[in-house]
Amino acid sequence: MRVALCQISSTDRPEENLAIAETAVAEAAASGAELVVLPEAAMVHFGADLAGAAQPLDGPWATGLRGIAARHGVTVLAGTFAPAGDGRVRNLLLAIGDGVEAAYQKIHVFDAFGHRESDSVAPGAEPVVIEVGGVRVGLAVCYDVRFPELFRRLALAGAQVIAVCASWGAGPGKREQWDLLTRARALDSTSWVLACGQADPGPVEGTAPRGIGHSAVIGPDGTRRAGLDGAPGILVADIDVAEAAAVREAVPVLRNARL
Repeated sequence: MRVALCQISSTDRPEENLAIAETAVAEAAASGAELVVLPEAAMVHFGADLAGAAQPLDGPWATGLRGIAARHGVTVLAGTFAPAGDGRVRNLLLAIGDGVEAAYQKIHVFDAFGHRESDSVAPGAEPVVIEVGGVRVGLAVCYDVRFPELFRRLALAGAQVIAVCASWGAGPGKREQWDLLTRARALDSTSWVLACGQADPGPVEGTAPRGIGHSAVIGPDGTRRAGLDGAPGILVADIDVAEAAAVREAVPVLRNARL
């Protein structure tokens, strides 16, 4: 399966971000990608008024994303925000196109490094696995990558590929942690990992996590197969799901686990 990771830098205007998404998806589709991955907060960046920007899944942003996926004949993953009903929002990863319609609500909210995402974002509870062209794809968002149990659960549910969409916070050692954690989760789950982050926006005001870039495709053996630097860009890669099966046969950690 050919995949494309679209490392964009979202603005605080959903309509502008929809146009950014269309440009990226069009380029990815032209490269032959079947699955096009955009980062967490593709709808509007962290630090903006999330509650004011949040829309239901039949609202204009999700509807626009459906149109983009249909026009270009691909399945798109993209981060958005929807009202939670308690004054907070739901941090969602939408999966739309080619017969796919799903929304994963981020389970692990980012209450770390002095940031309290739970004040504004309601956590989800259910893992989600979709199917794209016969390939099972698990969904994860940002801070989820620090929780190996989720990745193992997705793999046990049949995922051969796991997409991790992020707006990774900058700071000392954070790039190294992103690399280490994405590679470790590939090893834990013996799955391909598609780690797609927001591009590095450069100096910004406030402490909201805005992204560091460095999106990457990780093989099921934990090796980094391809990647980007901090700037906006599109990473296109071909992944062989048979490799996940081969690694699982050689190192059957899913089958051998006793706890």
